[in-house]
Amino acid sequence: MSLPTNSEKPLRIPPWLRVKLPKSENFSCTSGLIDDLDLNTVCQSAKCPNKWECFSKNVATFLIMGCICTRNCAFCNITPGTLAPLDPGEPARVAEAAQRLELKHVVITSVTRDDLPDGGASHFAATIQAVRQILPDCTIEVLIPDFQGDENALGIVLKACPDVLNHNLETVPALYTSIRPQANYQQSLTLLARAKELAPSIPTKSGIMVGLGEDDTQIMPVLDDLAAINCDIVTIGQYMQPTRNHPLVKRYVEPAVFEEYARQGKKRGIRNMFSAPLVRSSYNAEKFV
Repeated sequence: MSLPTNSEKPLRIPPWLRVKLPKSENFSCTSGLIDDLDLNTVCQSAKCPNKWECFSKNVATFLIMGCICTRNCAFCNITPGTLAPLDPGEPARVAEAAQRLELKHVVITSVTRDDLPDGGASHFAATIQAVRQILPDCTIEVLIPDFQGDENALGIVLKACPDVLNHNLETVPALYTSIRPQANYQQSLTLLARAKELAPSIPTKSGIMVGLGEDDTQIMPVLDDLAAINCDIVTIGQYMQPTRNHPLVKRYVEPAVFEEYARQGKKRGIRNMFSAPLVRSSYNAEKFV
Protein backbone atom coordinates (compact mmCIF):
# COMPACT_ATOMS: atom_id res chain seq x y z
CA MET A 1 0.00 0.00 0.00
CA SER A 2 1.32 3.43 -0.94
CA LEU A 3 0.92 5.26 2.36
CA PRO A 4 1.26 9.02 2.80
CA THR A 5 4.71 10.29 3.75
CA ASN A 6 5.58 13.22 6.01
CA SER A 7 6.34 15.35 2.96
CA GLU A 8 2.89 14.83 1.49
CA LYS A 9 -0.05 17.02 2.43
CA PRO A 10 -3.69 16.18 1.75
CA LEU A 11 -5.29 18.14 -1.05
CA ARG A 12 -8.17 20.41 -0.08
CA ILE A 13 -11.50 18.79 -0.92
CA PRO A 14 -13.14 20.84 -3.70
CA PRO A 15 -16.68 22.23 -3.32
CA TRP A 16 -18.24 19.76 -5.77
CA LEU A 17 -17.31 16.90 -3.42
CA ARG A 18 -18.71 18.43 -0.25
CA VAL A 19 -21.79 16.30 0.35
CA LYS A 20 -24.76 17.64 2.29
CA LEU A 21 -26.20 15.01 4.58
CA PRO A 22 -29.91 14.60 3.86
CA LYS A 23 -32.29 14.79 6.80
CA SER A 24 -34.52 11.75 6.59
CA GLU A 25 -35.85 9.27 9.10
CA ASN A 26 -35.49 6.66 6.35
CA PHE A 27 -31.73 6.66 6.94
CA SER A 28 -32.02 5.22 10.44
CA CYS A 29 -34.75 2.81 9.29
CA THR A 30 -32.52 1.41 6.54
CA SER A 31 -29.51 1.22 8.85
CA GLY A 32 -31.60 -0.46 11.54
CA LEU A 33 -32.98 -3.03 9.09
CA ILE A 34 -29.46 -3.97 7.97
CA ASP A 35 -28.42 -4.41 11.61
CA ASP A 36 -31.56 -6.39 12.53
CA LEU A 37 -30.94 -8.89 9.74
CA ASP A 38 -27.22 -9.14 10.53
CA LEU A 39 -26.16 -8.08 7.04
CA ASN A 40 -23.23 -6.09 5.71
CA THR A 41 -23.34 -3.36 3.09
CA VAL A 42 -20.52 -1.96 1.01
CA CYS A 43 -22.04 1.45 1.78
CA GLN A 44 -20.91 1.11 5.39
CA SER A 45 -17.83 -1.09 5.03
CA ALA A 46 -16.27 0.98 2.25
CA LYS A 47 -17.31 4.35 3.73
CA CYS A 48 -19.13 5.34 0.55
CA PRO A 49 -19.78 9.10 0.35
CA ASN A 50 -23.25 8.38 -1.04
CA LYS A 51 -24.35 6.31 1.96
CA TRP A 52 -26.51 9.06 3.46
CA GLU A 53 -28.31 9.69 0.19
CA CYS A 54 -28.88 6.03 -0.64
CA PHE A 55 -29.96 4.94 2.84
CA SER A 56 -32.37 7.88 2.93
CA LYS A 57 -33.91 6.49 -0.28
CA ASN A 58 -34.16 2.97 1.23
CA VAL A 59 -31.36 1.75 -1.05
CA ALA A 60 -28.33 -0.33 -0.05
CA THR A 61 -25.71 -2.49 -1.76
CA PHE A 62 -25.42 -5.83 0.01
CA LEU A 63 -21.97 -7.15 0.88
CA ILE A 64 -22.05 -10.94 1.20
CA MET A 65 -19.60 -13.55 2.52
CA GLY A 66 -18.57 -11.51 5.55
CA CYS A 67 -16.73 -8.23 5.99
CA ILE A 68 -13.16 -9.60 5.95
CA CYS A 69 -11.27 -9.80 2.65
CA THR A 70 -8.43 -12.09 1.58
CA ARG A 71 -6.86 -9.20 -0.33
CA ASN A 72 -5.54 -5.81 0.66
CA CYS A 73 -6.19 -3.31 -2.12
CA ALA A 74 -4.70 0.06 -1.21
CA PHE A 75 -7.82 2.10 -1.95
CA CYS A 76 -10.25 -0.07 -0.01
CA ASN A 77 -11.51 0.34 3.55
CA ILE A 78 -12.30 -3.37 3.84
CA THR A 79 -9.33 -5.03 5.49
CA PRO A 80 -7.88 -8.54 5.79
CA GLY A 81 -8.36 -10.53 8.96
CA THR A 82 -9.70 -13.82 10.33
CA LEU A 83 -12.10 -15.30 7.81
CA ALA A 84 -15.44 -16.69 8.90
CA PRO A 85 -17.21 -19.65 7.25
CA LEU A 86 -20.01 -18.79 4.86
CA ASP A 87 -23.40 -18.22 6.47
CA PRO A 88 -25.97 -20.45 4.70
CA GLY A 89 -28.80 -18.24 5.98
CA GLU A 90 -27.36 -15.07 4.45
CA PRO A 91 -28.99 -15.38 0.98
CA ALA A 92 -32.48 -15.58 2.53
CA ARG A 93 -31.79 -12.56 4.76
CA VAL A 94 -30.59 -10.53 1.77
CA ALA A 95 -33.83 -11.42 -0.01
CA GLU A 96 -35.87 -10.43 3.06
CA ALA A 97 -34.04 -7.10 3.30
CA ALA A 98 -34.66 -6.41 -0.40
CA GLN A 99 -38.34 -7.15 0.08
CA ARG A 100 -38.69 -4.99 3.19
CA LEU A 101 -36.88 -2.11 1.48
CA GLU A 102 -39.18 -2.56 -1.52
CA LEU A 103 -36.23 -2.57 -3.88
CA LYS A 104 -36.84 -2.71 -7.62
CA HIS A 105 -33.15 -3.28 -8.36
CA VAL A 106 -30.88 -5.22 -6.00
CA VAL A 107 -27.09 -4.88 -6.09
CA ILE A 108 -25.06 -7.66 -4.48
CA THR A 109 -21.31 -7.56 -4.04
CA SER A 110 -18.82 -9.38 -1.84
CA VAL A 111 -15.44 -9.37 -0.26
CA THR A 112 -12.87 -11.41 -2.17
CA ARG A 113 -12.71 -14.96 -0.79
CA ASP A 114 -9.65 -16.58 -2.36
CA ASP A 115 -9.83 -19.17 0.44
CA LEU A 116 -12.94 -20.78 -1.05
CA PRO A 117 -12.67 -23.38 -3.85
CA ASP A 118 -15.04 -21.44 -6.12
CA GLY A 119 -14.26 -18.00 -4.71
CA GLY A 120 -17.80 -17.81 -3.36
CA ALA A 121 -19.51 -18.17 -6.75
CA SER A 122 -22.04 -20.67 -5.38
CA HIS A 123 -22.94 -18.27 -2.58
CA PHE A 124 -23.55 -15.53 -5.17
CA ALA A 125 -25.80 -17.92 -7.09
CA ALA A 126 -27.72 -18.88 -3.94
CA THR A 127 -28.28 -15.20 -3.12
CA ILE A 128 -29.52 -14.44 -6.64
CA GLN A 129 -31.91 -17.39 -6.42
CA ALA A 130 -33.19 -16.34 -2.98
CA VAL A 131 -33.97 -12.82 -4.19
CA ARG A 132 -35.62 -14.16 -7.36
CA GLN A 133 -37.86 -16.42 -5.29
CA ILE A 134 -39.20 -13.65 -3.09
CA LEU A 135 -39.04 -10.79 -5.63
CA PRO A 136 -39.53 -12.32 -9.09
CA ASP A 137 -39.95 -8.94 -10.82
CA CYS A 138 -36.88 -7.35 -9.24
CA THR A 139 -33.74 -6.88 -11.33
CA ILE A 140 -30.47 -8.12 -9.85
CA GLU A 141 -26.95 -6.81 -10.38
CA VAL A 142 -23.89 -8.61 -9.05
CA LEU A 143 -20.50 -6.99 -8.55
CA ILE A 144 -18.14 -9.96 -8.45
CA PRO A 145 -14.45 -10.47 -7.61
CA ASP A 146 -12.11 -11.91 -10.25
CA PHE A 147 -12.43 -15.52 -8.95
CA GLN A 148 -8.69 -15.75 -9.75
CA GLY A 149 -9.64 -16.16 -13.40
CA ASP A 150 -11.67 -19.34 -12.80
CA GLU A 151 -14.10 -19.64 -15.71
CA ASN A 152 -16.10 -22.37 -13.94
CA ALA A 153 -16.76 -20.03 -11.01
CA LEU A 154 -17.85 -17.30 -13.41
CA GLY A 155 -20.17 -19.79 -15.10
CA ILE A 156 -21.86 -20.63 -11.78
CA VAL A 157 -22.81 -16.99 -11.31
CA LEU A 158 -23.96 -16.53 -14.89
CA LYS A 159 -26.16 -19.64 -14.74
CA ALA A 160 -28.08 -17.97 -11.92
CA CYS A 161 -29.01 -15.29 -14.50
CA PRO A 162 -28.28 -11.92 -12.91
CA ASP A 163 -29.60 -9.00 -14.91
CA VAL A 164 -26.21 -7.24 -14.86
CA LEU A 165 -22.74 -8.67 -14.22
CA ASN A 166 -20.24 -6.13 -12.90
CA HIS A 167 -16.52 -6.51 -12.26
CA ASN A 168 -14.48 -3.37 -11.65
CA LEU A 169 -11.05 -2.79 -13.16
CA GLU A 170 -10.66 -0.12 -10.43
CA THR A 171 -7.61 1.65 -11.89
CA VAL A 172 -5.25 1.85 -14.85
CA PRO A 173 -2.80 -1.03 -15.53
CA ALA A 174 0.30 0.94 -14.46
CA LEU A 175 -1.05 1.31 -10.90
CA TYR A 176 -1.96 -2.33 -10.26
CA THR A 177 1.35 -3.08 -8.52
CA SER A 178 0.78 -0.37 -5.92
CA ILE A 179 -3.03 -0.22 -5.78
CA ARG A 180 -4.19 -3.78 -6.54
CA PRO A 181 -1.08 -5.91 -5.90
CA GLN A 182 -3.01 -9.20 -5.64
CA ALA A 183 -4.98 -8.62 -8.83
CA ASN A 184 -4.13 -8.60 -12.51
CA TYR A 185 -5.51 -6.13 -15.03
CA GLN A 186 -5.55 -8.57 -17.94
CA GLN A 187 -7.20 -11.25 -15.82
CA SER A 188 -9.99 -8.85 -14.88
CA LEU A 189 -10.43 -7.77 -18.48
CA THR A 190 -10.54 -11.41 -19.60
CA LEU A 191 -13.20 -12.20 -17.00
CA LEU A 192 -15.45 -9.50 -18.46
CA ALA A 193 -14.80 -10.73 -21.99
CA ARG A 194 -15.62 -14.34 -21.01
CA ALA A 195 -18.83 -13.24 -19.31
CA LYS A 196 -19.95 -11.69 -22.58
CA GLU A 197 -19.03 -14.87 -24.47
CA LEU A 198 -20.74 -17.23 -22.01
CA ALA A 199 -23.91 -15.16 -21.58
CA PRO A 200 -24.28 -12.59 -24.40
CA SER A 201 -27.70 -11.47 -23.17
CA ILE A 202 -26.43 -10.40 -19.74
CA PRO A 203 -25.04 -6.84 -19.80
CA THR A 204 -21.51 -6.45 -18.46
CA LYS A 205 -20.33 -3.51 -16.41
CA SER A 206 -17.03 -2.21 -15.07
CA GLY A 207 -15.60 0.89 -13.48
CA ILE A 208 -12.49 2.76 -12.44
CA MET A 209 -11.53 5.51 -10.00
CA VAL A 210 -9.44 8.56 -10.78
CA GLY A 211 -7.15 10.41 -8.44
CA LEU A 212 -4.94 7.47 -7.48
CA GLY A 213 -1.93 8.68 -9.47
CA GLU A 214 -3.00 8.12 -13.09
CA ASP A 215 -3.30 10.80 -15.73
CA ASP A 216 -5.90 11.21 -18.45
CA THR A 217 -3.69 9.70 -21.15
CA GLN A 218 -3.76 6.43 -19.18
CA ILE A 219 -7.55 6.41 -18.92
CA MET A 220 -8.22 6.42 -22.66
CA PRO A 221 -6.58 2.98 -23.27
CA VAL A 222 -8.78 1.53 -20.50
CA LEU A 223 -11.85 2.82 -22.34
CA ASP A 224 -10.40 1.29 -25.53
CA ASP A 225 -10.02 -2.07 -23.77
CA LEU A 226 -13.57 -2.02 -22.38
CA ALA A 227 -15.03 -1.02 -25.74
CA ALA A 228 -13.10 -3.84 -27.45
CA ILE A 229 -14.81 -6.46 -25.25
CA ASN A 230 -18.24 -4.85 -25.71
CA CYS A 231 -18.64 -3.83 -22.07
CA ASP A 232 -22.14 -2.33 -21.85
CA ILE A 233 -21.82 -0.02 -18.83
CA VAL A 234 -18.78 1.87 -17.50
CA THR A 235 -18.57 4.01 -14.38
CA ILE A 236 -15.85 6.51 -13.52
CA GLY A 237 -15.69 8.26 -10.15
CA GLN A 238 -13.33 10.18 -7.90
CA TYR A 239 -11.15 8.26 -5.44
CA MET A 240 -11.66 9.53 -1.89
CA GLN A 241 -9.21 8.64 0.89
CA PRO A 242 -11.21 6.50 3.38
CA THR A 243 -8.81 6.98 6.31
CA ARG A 244 -5.44 8.59 7.02
CA ASN A 245 -3.81 5.19 6.54
CA HIS A 246 -4.84 5.01 2.90
CA PRO A 247 -3.07 6.60 -0.09
CA LEU A 248 -3.58 10.31 -0.45
CA VAL A 249 -5.70 11.64 -3.30
CA LYS A 250 -3.24 12.65 -6.02
CA ARG A 251 -5.66 14.93 -7.87
CA TYR A 252 -9.27 16.01 -7.79
CA VAL A 253 -10.80 15.84 -11.25
CA GLU A 254 -13.24 18.59 -12.18
CA PRO A 255 -16.81 17.70 -13.23
CA ALA A 256 -16.21 18.92 -16.79
CA VAL A 257 -13.38 16.41 -17.19
CA PHE A 258 -15.68 13.59 -16.05
CA GLU A 259 -18.09 14.69 -18.75
CA GLU A 260 -15.26 14.40 -21.25
CA TYR A 261 -14.51 10.86 -20.05
CA ALA A 262 -18.15 9.99 -20.75
CA ARG A 263 -17.95 11.55 -24.20
CA GLN A 264 -14.79 9.63 -25.00
CA GLY A 265 -16.32 6.36 -23.82
CA LYS A 266 -19.42 6.79 -25.95
CA LYS A 267 -17.23 7.79 -28.90
CA ARG A 268 -15.53 4.40 -28.55
CA GLY A 269 -18.86 2.59 -28.60
CA ILE A 270 -19.58 2.08 -24.89
CA ARG A 271 -23.35 2.43 -24.72
CA ASN A 272 -23.73 3.59 -21.13
CA MET A 273 -21.16 5.87 -19.50
CA PHE A 274 -21.81 7.09 -15.96
CA SER A 275 -18.99 9.47 -15.11
CA ALA A 276 -19.03 12.09 -12.33
CA PRO A 277 -17.09 12.85 -9.15
CA LEU A 278 -19.43 11.00 -6.76
CA VAL A 279 -20.18 8.09 -9.07
CA ARG A 280 -19.62 4.65 -7.58
CA SER A 281 -20.21 1.35 -9.35
CA SER A 282 -23.55 0.72 -7.60
CA TYR A 283 -24.70 4.35 -7.30
CA ASN A 284 -28.03 4.83 -9.13
CA ALA A 285 -27.38 1.43 -10.71
CA GLU A 286 -31.05 0.92 -11.55
CA LYS A 287 -30.85 3.64 -14.21
CA PHE A 288 -28.95 1.31 -16.54
CA VAL A 289 -31.27 -1.68 -16.37
